[in-house]
Amino acid sequence: MACDTVRVDIAIEIVALVAVVAAGAALARRIGISAPLLLVVIGIAASYLPFVPRVELSHEVVLVGFLPPLLYSAAIKTSLVDFSQHRRSIGLLSVGLVAFTTLGVGLVAYWLLGPSMVSDDPLPLWAAFAIGAVVAPPDAVAATAIAKKVGLPRRVVTILEGESLLNDATALVCLRTAIAAALITPTFLHVGLDFLRAAGGGVAIGLVCAFVLAKVRKRFTDPVLDTTLSLTAPFIAYVAAENHYVHASGVLAVVVTGLLLGHKAPIIQSAASRISERTNWRTFQFLLENTVFLLIGLQTRWILDDLSRSPLSAWTIATATFGVFAATVLLRPIWLFPVTYLSRRILGRSRPGPVSVQALVVVSWAGMRGVVTLAAVFVLPEDTPHREVLVFMALVVTAGTLLLQGSTLPWLVRRLRLPGPDPAEDALQEAAVLQGAHRAAEETLDQLVTASDPPEVVSLLRQRGESRALAAWERLGRPETDLETPSEAYRRLRMAMLETERAHILKVRDDGLVADEVLQRAQIALDIEESILDRAEADDVGGTSENLSAPPSPVAECEHLASAPCVLTPNTPDGCEECLRDGGTWVHLRLCLGCGHVGCCDSSPARHASKHFDETTHPVMRSFEPGETWRWCFVDEKLG
Repeated sequence: MACDTVRVDIAIEIVALVAVVAAGAALARRIGISAPLLLVVIGIAASYLPFVPRVELSHEVVLVGFLPPLLYSAAIKTSLVDFSQHRRSIGLLSVGLVAFTTLGVGLVAYWLLGPSMVSDDPLPLWAAFAIGAVVAPPDAVAATAIAKKVGLPRRVVTILEGESLLNDATALVCLRTAIAAALITPTFLHVGLDFLRAAGGGVAIGLVCAFVLAKVRKRFTDPVLDTTLSLTAPFIAYVAAENHYVHASGVLAVVVTGLLLGHKAPIIQSAASRISERTNWRTFQFLLENTVFLLIGLQTRWILDDLSRSPLSAWTIATATFGVFAATVLLRPIWLFPVTYLSRRILGRSRPGPVSVQALVVVSWAGMRGVVTLAAVFVLPEDTPHREVLVFMALVVTAGTLLLQGSTLPWLVRRLRLPGPDPAEDALQEAAVLQGAHRAAEETLDQLVTASDPPEVVSLLRQRGESRALAAWERLGRPETDLETPSEAYRRLRMAMLETERAHILKVRDDGLVADEVLQRAQIALDIEESILDRAEADDVGGTSENLSAPPSPVAECEHLASAPCVLTPNTPDGCEECLRDGGTWVHLRLCLGCGHVGCCDSSPARHASKHFDETTHPVMRSFEPGETWRWCFVDEKLG
């Protein structure tokens, strides 16, 4: 009976934990603050409530249960191309900065708690370097969650993501070396070989796991089976690397596996499998990462209770803790600015170009620690001198950086006027990509069509591909009137039709005339179409940018764009020349940079801009919508 009571209590605690996480995340979105910050505060307050049980994080639960799926979910969404382009910056942060922080914080801790300051049972040097390794790595979740919330440039987010994916491996190797130093005196050669074994073994096992899983997943056509395998992938890679025969870095194995499988997903998975995997991992990641921050706060009370039994004075503990916290925060910019400058002087500029000073300031301040720091400190042996003080230091560094740096990072970004991703420019790039994809698809269709193919089917195929590209172009501006674009009208009318279709299916279900399995398949078909329409509506930027500049072309420079003027006096500044003359309406306007002709876009009924190119072969047009400056070459199909 007692066993049943314990099981019910555990179930109630789990449900309560998930409920608080969901409510806290929802409240954070409503009041406009970062969910990690609010959940840490909620956890700290809840730890002092009498009815909240004592919650202790064990390093096994965090390092095996939480860390692999969190790293994997971030890795599969990280661009391998962007990661490779920024590998120098990522390496300097994830390896160099972690080692530098370990040494710096270790020396500060040894100075404040070592023989020079504590006469009775001083902190040994190995334990000082161990706490340095514990607080060295910024959190894989906190940095990117807050960075994306404040709208940082994508390049900065990529660097922070890459750093947080790899720095745990460096920190855990440093921690393992520091603890080993309690028994033997490691040499520089021993440390180097241990790091190479952990890093090289982790990468090798990650490559093998990715190769094997990719081969297996290619044979899985069922989205449920494929998603199930995806959910087990991080644990497979981690356990394979961390077993006692290999002693490699499980963190690196998980990251490499996730990066490669995410990069290969369009090839090895079906569309249904990718959608299922994306949806399930979003839910899994939401629960895990937000639970982590709540659990960080819940550690507060019992850690402080243990601290009260320390033989050290309150002043000594406070001074040492403040010193470790200050060193953790300050060592990041101390490393970042000179090393970035020296790397440019010695190795030259990286391929994407140098990071601005404003971006370096933000990166140097985005050093929030997280659950890995709290979990790693419990790896310290139970007989470590002043272990309760070291645990308290880890809590203060974790909560302090989250609350101090996390809460002030949005203000810093605004003060430095660091521009985030422009949704209008994103829409421009999307429209260009879809336009090119549509042209390529039409060429394939022309090659496949035979005389026996029904003309109406071929026409429908062309129309569907073209409508997707046109919908993207329509989002780049708005006509001066309140006229709906064709895509908006289609979405509005189709949503009304889907509502009626669903109501009919539900009536058939209630009448019991058709098998439920058949009805479910029909409802799924409607749900898929509605989800596509919902996404299109959510992605509608509505011309929010004041000055929409064309992004750099990913291919060679277009000679027509290079020779065309940026602007030309319009022949008919009031609208489309033909529509004004013959009567008609337009959606968006385009200006010919060859003669000043103003014509309506391809989403407009008459498509006078394209017809003007067919008649005159003037290659370049410019958007004639207010605030837009992008140009388009009809010949090379490039933006400029």
